[in-house]
Amino acid sequence: MSDDPRGCELCKPDMVLFDDELGYVRYDNNSLSRGHVLVIPRRHVASFFDMTAEEKACVIALLDRAKGQIEQEFAPDGYNIGVNIGSAGGQSRMHVHVHLIPRYTGDVADPRGGIRCVLANRATSKH
Repeated sequence: MSDDPRGCELCKPDMVLFDDELGYVRYDNNSLSRGHVLVIPRRHVASFFDMTAEEKACVIALLDRAKGQIEQEFAPDGYNIGVNIGSAGGQSRMHVHVHLIPRYTGDVADPRGGIRCVLANRATSKH
């Protein structure tokens, strides 16, 4: 897990679907579902919480735009939005990237709990 932007694959936009001055959207290399994208700020910053207000606004706007495109192209039944922060939170690339994961009816046996199930042994069926 490098903090060095010279070796950071996310600092080198690739497979860009669309972008703006502060960020870009691309498909995830390890897609969990049809249409899974990453929204990435251009500046090399590790934590979502360390982004500027402008970068956060850009990420939200790009999420909205990506959702619109995914809706047209794949027509999913739902979505998960996720950000891993810090190694304990599962972050393996120390450059912020927000996952927009389209969900489809039947993609898992029981989708209840969504992101709460990231700690599966702590999840309960009461949400």
